[in-house]
Amino acid sequence: THIFNILPSSSINNEIPFTRLFAKSVTYDHLRIFGCLCYPNLLPTSAHKLAPRSAKCVFLGYPNNHRGYRCLDLHSKRIILSRHVVFDENMFPFQVSVSDTSSPSSAPIISSYPLLQSLSTTPSIPLFPPPPPTPPSTTSTAPPTNSTTTTAPTSTSQIAPSPAPLQPSTTTSALPTTTTQQSSPAETSAASLPPLGIQTRSRSGIIKKKQIFSLHTDTISPLPHSHVKAKKDKNWDNAMNVEYDTLIERGTWTLVPRPLHTNIVSSLWLFRHKFNAGGALSRYKARLVANGKSQEVGIDCDETFSPVVKPATIRTVLHVAVSRQWPVRQLDVQNAFLYGDLDETVYMHQPPGFVDPARPNHVCLLKKSLYGLKQAPRAWYQRFATFATKIGFKQSKSDASLFVLCRGQELAYLLLYVDDIGLTASSTPLLRSIITSLNSEFSMTDLGELHYFLGIAIHRDKHGMFLNQQNYAADIIHRAGMTNCNPCSTPADTSSKLAASDGDPVADPKLYRSLAGALQYLTFTRPDIAYAVQQVCLHMHDPREPHLNALKRIIRYIKGTITHGVQIRLTSITKITAYTDADWAGCTTTRRSTSGYCVFLGDNIVSWSSKRQPTVSRSSAEAEYRGVANVVAETTWLRNLLLELRCPISTATIVYCDNVSAVYLSTNPVQHQRTKHVEIDIHFVRERVALGDVRVLHVPSAHQYADIFTKGLPSSLFTSFRSSLNVRPRYVTTAGE
Repeated sequence: THIFNILPSSSINNEIPFTRLFAKSVTYDHLRIFGCLCYPNLLPTSAHKLAPRSAKCVFLGYPNNHRGYRCLDLHSKRIILSRHVVFDENMFPFQVSVSDTSSPSSAPIISSYPLLQSLSTTPSIPLFPPPPPTPPSTTSTAPPTNSTTTTAPTSTSQIAPSPAPLQPSTTTSALPTTTTQQSSPAETSAASLPPLGIQTRSRSGIIKKKQIFSLHTDTISPLPHSHVKAKKDKNWDNAMNVEYDTLIERGTWTLVPRPLHTNIVSSLWLFRHKFNAGGALSRYKARLVANGKSQEVGIDCDETFSPVVKPATIRTVLHVAVSRQWPVRQLDVQNAFLYGDLDETVYMHQPPGFVDPARPNHVCLLKKSLYGLKQAPRAWYQRFATFATKIGFKQSKSDASLFVLCRGQELAYLLLYVDDIGLTASSTPLLRSIITSLNSEFSMTDLGELHYFLGIAIHRDKHGMFLNQQNYAADIIHRAGMTNCNPCSTPADTSSKLAASDGDPVADPKLYRSLAGALQYLTFTRPDIAYAVQQVCLHMHDPREPHLNALKRIIRYIKGTITHGVQIRLTSITKITAYTDADWAGCTTTRRSTSGYCVFLGDNIVSWSSKRQPTVSRSSAEAEYRGVANVVAETTWLRNLLLELRCPISTATIVYCDNVSAVYLSTNPVQHQRTKHVEIDIHFVRERVALGDVRVLHVPSAHQYADIFTKGLPSSLFTSFRSSLNVRPRYVTTAGE
């Protein structure tokens, strides 16, 4: 594959795949002669420091998945991969040569390079079996006979007139003779032995088709940095034209003379590749956005709001759909923000690259909520919520981006994440009716069954639903430049904790913040990295080298578990179970505690958190109790959400805590000086306990799954807790399934 990628390929007009992909010239300095003697460096793999540093090997080529050379050890017959190799390109351990040991000067010379010999002339194939070898002459002065003198054929199409055995391509005028009664073995094999009866593909006329592999079958146009460069690429130019035509058709603006003493908003083009669930390019997307930073609050914008559904709501709705075996569909609203109407007067410069030549000094008076405006998401949400209410949906009080429809015994849930919609219903006819109604009002694309939502790949089968972000994780690893890194078993170190001022500042703080933010979104399906990501995100304002090393450790862990995700299984939705824990005074800089929890609906995890507490706790009981109050608030919200989904929970929520003092405080009316400063949390939890909604119970630390959200754990314990959170590769079954 490596050789094919650096040679011209006929499938791409004789261009070199490497040059076409990376726009770099190819160098061939690293190429070596196949089969030559070589000496690889064995020091990294040596069992003992006194072991040999190298060994005699034969060069076999280049590995597919590593940089270096493949070498065959002549002694142990094993393959060695090494980057540091010394080559002797004049020695070939496996070369084939036939010579006369008694008189080498007169023996025919056989090429020691069989490949070069076969390229020069190709011998004819005999039609009949060769005759037995002729006995050698006994006199040294006798001239050679015609039967022992052979000339090489001059063309591959010629057929030998006699069944004489094939000879090498070298012509000999006389064969050497000796005074003894027997010829040397070399002479016999060279002059009279028949060829081996080996049938090869080349002799049989079978030619295997070459498979030339390129890193990309289709060349992807890189992201342009400006609209000027985008105009020079036909793919991006076409995407810009499509976007501009859509804006004009929707009546997004009208051109008016520029008013005096008025704020004019600038605009710019954004470009993005759109990929499908398999990672293949689906389309080029160009979007004209207004620069919201140039808006002035109170003049051309007022209230803002973004319709983003909560992650816990998404997982809860999917859990309900899986447990009831409802169909789930995915919809995409095209240019969603353009459906929102603006109440404020907003002026914008004409789009770069699309200035009206007849009115170059005019500006755009916006009529629709263009992307980038601060009020655009809110205007779109108001338009959508109004129509959803009109067709029978009711807006959820627990999550404003969740809409519930109830028609008799039939139910439907709609999740809105800006312009992406997830829709599930108790029956297929109801689902189709809702999609038809939405299509009548908005230009939408029905993407079929839910399989790729918000960058999350969703696989549904008889076991339930599997959510993972493998493509997104691979992109993070690539952006970090750690494609060839070595994986590690845990994302957080157990021996030390991060401090704010340790080490030197990182060379590229922007890259650190970008990777930390990307890892934060990855926790949507990876609760096992929530604590480690929370720790590196605490230092985004001033990242240091130890913080960068911790971030790289997370990426190394992701490299080894890139196929992992959250499994939603077919279980009941009749109970809520939660685990909470706190690491008292865990922050070495502020001595604030880290609290974490995980909430299970049935056997599926639907919510989790790892967060540093806002105040310093004076005791471990106080820190643990604050964690109890946080998870009780989360479970109370979840119970209200399920009530709106028509899935009420009749049993009390079980909250497990490994601190005995915190358990006692939740039920006993104990008051003293040490609890005055946490009285609000105490009264809140006791109120829920008194209502019968919550029960706080003790759990041993060996079964406290929330430990994974508050501290670094040893590998064995971490792996056990990770499995308990239903984080695993796809199609891995557990006991009892």
